[in-house]
Amino acid sequence: MMTDAYTHKVLPGAPGGPLVFALHGTGGDENQLLGLARELVPEATVIAPRGDVSEYGAARFFRRTGEGVYDMDDLARATTKMAGFIRAHVDATKPSKVLGIGYSNGANILASVVFSAPGLFDAAGLMHPLIPFEPEVAGSLEGRRILITAGRRDPICPPNLTSRLEAHLQALGADVTLKWHEGGHEVRPDEIEAAKIFFAETKGA
Repeated sequence: MMTDAYTHKVLPGAPGGPLVFALHGTGGDENQLLGLARELVPEATVIAPRGDVSEYGAARFFRRTGEGVYDMDDLARATTKMAGFIRAHVDATKPSKVLGIGYSNGANILASVVFSAPGLFDAAGLMHPLIPFEPEVAGSLEGRRILITAGRRDPICPPNLTSRLEAHLQALGADVTLKWHEGGHEVRPDEIEAAKIFFAETKGA
């Protein structure tokens, strides 16, 4: 897979430093999480791709047939493509750590890549993910750090599915941190602060 498989933006960081992939939510683009990723890991090179699927003009990383109903064949396609895109950039930059941050649809494709290639990321931040299926993980998640942030009143991502995802990842050996807030699908300052701490601890590990 080529490094230009997606339209994307790059914020250069320190040579040999961490590499962060920033994956937007539905209707966002490569700019949505670019600044946040730089804030979370200031010295990192940030790569932010734009989803290649259009849902009535809103960019996404894979297709769905309804709210919370995924086109699983297209998710498989998108996962393979994204994993290849990430590997190509990792091979090109030789970073000290490979990190991911995704929001909503971006968190979902990031999670799917983690399931399919557990060794690719050192740590992944999943902000308001929705995984409405039992994930099959192609290997061990032992030693992989995963942050999940979620709203207890999120109408898009039911809290019971968030808790199920946490339990499933823990059962597969991942080091999981779950940060709740009392709101809905919006990103709040306390979860951004949790992400800063999470990535700082990952860099120091």
